[in-house]
Amino acid sequence: MSKLVIVGTVAFDAVETPFGKTDKILGGSASYIGLSASQFEVDSAIVSVVGGDFPQDYLDLFLERDIDISSIKIEKEGKTFFWSGRYHNDMNTRDTLATELNVLENFQPIVPEAYKDAKILVLGNLHPIVQSSVLDQMSDASTLVILDTMNFWMDHALNDLLEVIKRVNVITINDEEARQLTGEYSLVTAARKIHEMGPEYVVIKKGEHGALLFNGTNVFFAPALPLESVFDPTGAGDTFAGGFAGFLAQTENISFENMKKAVIYGSTLASFCVEKFGTERLESLHPEEVHTRLKAFKDLTRFEIELTS
Repeated sequence: MSKLVIVGTVAFDAVETPFGKTDKILGGSASYIGLSASQFEVDSAIVSVVGGDFPQDYLDLFLERDIDISSIKIEKEGKTFFWSGRYHNDMNTRDTLATELNVLENFQPIVPEAYKDAKILVLGNLHPIVQSSVLDQMSDASTLVILDTMNFWMDHALNDLLEVIKRVNVITINDEEARQLTGEYSLVTAARKIHEMGPEYVVIKKGEHGALLFNGTNVFFAPALPLESVFDPTGAGDTFAGGFAGFLAQTENISFENMKKAVIYGSTLASFCVEKFGTERLESLHPEEVHTRLKAFKDLTRFEIELTS
């Protein structure tokens, strides 16, 4: 069974959308990535930090999904990272109401010895210097490194971010971030420029409009499945990354053709994530449901046409 290391935040979120609002619920990039990847046969571990206020029930949830939590450090005297946000009616834009770093402010991740040779490493959204420190700990040069980042680091730590980007194999980024990082409006041109920065594969997420996978001159597009209900888009990108990484870890195949399938799995799992607040839908998700939705994805994109010269 392939090893998968997930480095990111385990947090509290408080979310408000046009459909309702929550009190503090489970959030954080590593939580979404880990729960999504747990749909696959992988040996995964989360590297993160929480405060003494973090409920044991949430840690038990990870254990129930066979996720190693030995490197989730518990700072007994500290408070867990907290984010609060309000989504607009279009569900694509949001306002951050509060960000409290708390124990995350001085987080120094330590990869468990047993996972330093992991086949796949997912670097969730953290300061690029912290992400670099994780790369320094990995012992296997063949590890596939998947990086997720955001425009905040482009605004405040661009040089550090560019240094990390040089060292990764895959970057997952949304269309707005790709344009900001490269200064290019065309996503094809933006992807080419990001390739030149280091990553062999570039995944550009377009939210409700799907995702693009670039590798050299190869391009693949996966649509987003039209959904009847979208309650909360929080964590959808991380859920995508977890599905993408989990599939690659399970299949142990990092060819472009297999990455195309990984994008479909990532999109499928993200489509479940948005149906309820927080991680609730991922917590109750069954493999049969995933299979049914994968079939729906296949039907959505399959067609026959007779071409005449």
